[in-house]
Amino acid sequence: MTAADRPAARIPRHIAIIMDGNGRWAQKRRRPRLIGHRAGARAVNVCIDFCLEKGVEALTLFAFSSENWDRPQDEVGGLMKLFTGALEREVDELDRRGVRVRFIGDRARFSDAIRRRMTEAEARTARNERLHLSIAVSYGGRWDIAQAARSLAEDVAAGRIEPAQVDEALLSSRLALAELPAPDLFIRTGGELRISNFLLWQLAYTELWFTDLLWPDVDAATLQAALDDYARRERRFGLTGAQVAGNPETSE
Repeated sequence: MTAADRPAARIPRHIAIIMDGNGRWAQKRRRPRLIGHRAGARAVNVCIDFCLEKGVEALTLFAFSSENWDRPQDEVGGLMKLFTGALEREVDELDRRGVRVRFIGDRARFSDAIRRRMTEAEARTARNERLHLSIAVSYGGRWDIAQAARSLAEDVAAGRIEPAQVDEALLSSRLALAELPAPDLFIRTGGELRISNFLLWQLAYTELWFTDLLWPDVDAATLQAALDDYARRERRFGLTGAQVAGNPETSE
């Protein structure tokens, strides 16, 4: 299937990615793990360029999990420096290209300086609509569900809502990505076949795609392979294939 043959409707609106393999990429080259994270940052730019070119509406990247705080302190410190540097370098260009930046996760463990830069980046790009870039930092899917449940519990306790009003839609409205459609396509690099506490609620009907490539080695061809595979799939959301095809009388 060529790009000209690919229906626009088969381009995922929202792609979520676990960018795995930076450390192993560096170790294979006998370099410090932080070198791999720097190479991974370049792959992020490739991915953003690709999504802008293809007309993808939203991209969510798992950059730093809530469990990553337990990594060696020199690696965590180096990652924080890389994160700060990226905020300083990239936001102007992302804003120029119409990318809206937001950060999802528990910000409490970040320094005041990093939290301030995150807030400034979100405010600077808040009106952009070309691509919604969500960066999951200090994030966990269980944390996301728990904070949504806590928010609802506070409203119930305050009498603002009744317990009977709490349903899937209301809980979903309190999650970190409530403003965006659920991911259509999930990509994980690095050869691991799990979702690792990422967007547990939101990935319920997402198409999953895995590759052994380490994240710094990902290029536009890799991402296109994921999109081509996605375009060949039939998304049924619990229905039969006949129903999806518009022939409910033949469904079983």
